[in-house]
Amino acid sequence: MIFAAILAGGIGSRMGNVDKPKQFLYIGNKPIIVHTAEKFIINSRFDGVIVLCPAQWINYTKDLLDKYIPGNDIILIEGGSTRNNTIMNAIDYIENNYGLDEETVLVTHDAVRPFVTHRIIEENIDLASRGLACDTVIPATDTIVESNDGSFISNIPDRAKCYQGQTPQSFRAKRFKTLYDTLSEDEKSILTDAAKVFVVKGDRVELVMGETFNIKVTYPYDLQLAEILLEGEKKC
Repeated sequence: MIFAAILAGGIGSRMGNVDKPKQFLYIGNKPIIVHTAEKFIINSRFDGVIVLCPAQWINYTKDLLDKYIPGNDIILIEGGSTRNNTIMNAIDYIENNYGLDEETVLVTHDAVRPFVTHRIIEENIDLASRGLACDTVIPATDTIVESNDGSFISNIPDRAKCYQGQTPQSFRAKRFKTLYDTLSEDEKSILTDAAKVFVVKGDRVELVMGETFNIKVTYPYDLQLAEILLEGEKKC
């Protein structure tokens, strides 16, 4: 079976003084999370689409999705305290309600990346269905500077070998659970996303080429850019 997990667990603190998490802010005439969910529910390969959000926002999210996507069968559950805990909540839900086998695929995606394309989703599904973990990326255009202490440059990696991570990140759900359960607390403390679980444990992670417009709406400027991208999407 193939599932999508739309991760809406954040509160959007970097968006500034807003009264709700950033996934509920509007671009065009709909909340960001609705734009994102629509990209997944139209894909017939998914056996289920799961949205994970803070407990206090579950009813609000349900009302929004029912308003803008009437008759949807999206599954709404509580997210976790970290990104990977949220993913584990999705996997536990799948295991408890559908069963979890070696073939079960999970496509994880940021709720605030509403411009993901059908092509990106399909390539993620294809790789994960073959048993390969994958991460959506774009080549780095700026030079990447590494600093161990936040004051001085410790390394400047070869830009030709650097990529900027996006989402989806996809994998066999049972493999992720197995690896995550074997992580030490020190290993968990350095995690930034799902792909790193596989990297830390020595599993191969394939690259899926993303798109520059597959942006994550994080800062107020991103909302303005998202409005422009939405207008362009309507004209296509």
